[in-house]
Amino acid sequence: MANHPLLFPNYAPWEGQYQPKLAPWRRADSPHTDSWGCVWVTAEDGLTGAVTEHPLADWDAWNRFADPDPQCEMGWGPIDWQQVTSAMARTEAQGGLKQGSLRHGHTFLTLSYVRGYENLLFDMVDDDPRLERLIERVEAFNLGLVERYVALGIEWMGYPEDLGMQVGPLLSPAQFRRYIKPSYQRLIAPAREAGCVIHMHSDGDLHQLADDLIEGGVSALNLQDMVNGVDWIAAKLKGRVCIDLDIDRQNVTRTGPVEAIDAHVRHAFEALGDPSGGLMVTYEFSPGTSIENAGAVMDALERYTGMYSE
Repeated sequence: MANHPLLFPNYAPWEGQYQPKLAPWRRADSPHTDSWGCVWVTAEDGLTGAVTEHPLADWDAWNRFADPDPQCEMGWGPIDWQQVTSAMARTEAQGGLKQGSLRHGHTFLTLSYVRGYENLLFDMVDDDPRLERLIERVEAFNLGLVERYVALGIEWMGYPEDLGMQVGPLLSPAQFRRYIKPSYQRLIAPAREAGCVIHMHSDGDLHQLADDLIEGGVSALNLQDMVNGVDWIAAKLKGRVCIDLDIDRQNVTRTGPVEAIDAHVRHAFEALGDPSGGLMVTYEFSPGTSIENAGAVMDALERYTGMYSE
């Protein structure tokens, strides 16, 4: 970071050994119960794990199932809106961008956490009326959060939710359009009407769902490069939505060589960049990535980020 001031202009080395502040749901072998009553377990510090207990695995638990309150909960756990308000004020005073976000996995994945993934898909196939009522409850909670953020004058609202697998979506396009897309549109509407940038994140293959996300009101889409294909992204999405490209963290940046990393990043900038803008880049390196490879990604980002600058 110290060697890449263009990417990290405000970086200051810390004194002594760095001790990361881990969220409760990212602490190894320490189960965490989220706002919905889902129990999370991770095997590695710093990584979000998986739900091991689903509070509505059996519909018989419906009458005991309690919704979280958006006035004091944010999905993972408690939220202090007074602190959020103060942070927004500081950001505004510093000329920064005021941002809000739902938790990662706010709708479809929350349904899968609450019911269990297999149960959820069976509910959709069976057209179970209880699923509609559960969606209404999840949406009401999320809408409460969106409205609070909008009332604070945010300029950017995030809707992060993984919808893709390595190949194909986690649910069929028909299921997405019936059960999830309408809820997305209602959640996006207040922020869009307030003039916010609508940012959507999804890992995985979005070939069959990208059009629906854009039609639903997304103005900036964070998607993965290699699983979707840089050339496909350029042909399908460039000019229609701001592309927030998630640089590969599974293959080339983990295994190298450095020359391949440089070529991959350069191709992404050449294919998706434009003098008028419309390209952002995100990089999150996974465990097992060498410091040399991480540095090579940073070298390439600094090298090509001005490719289309005047």
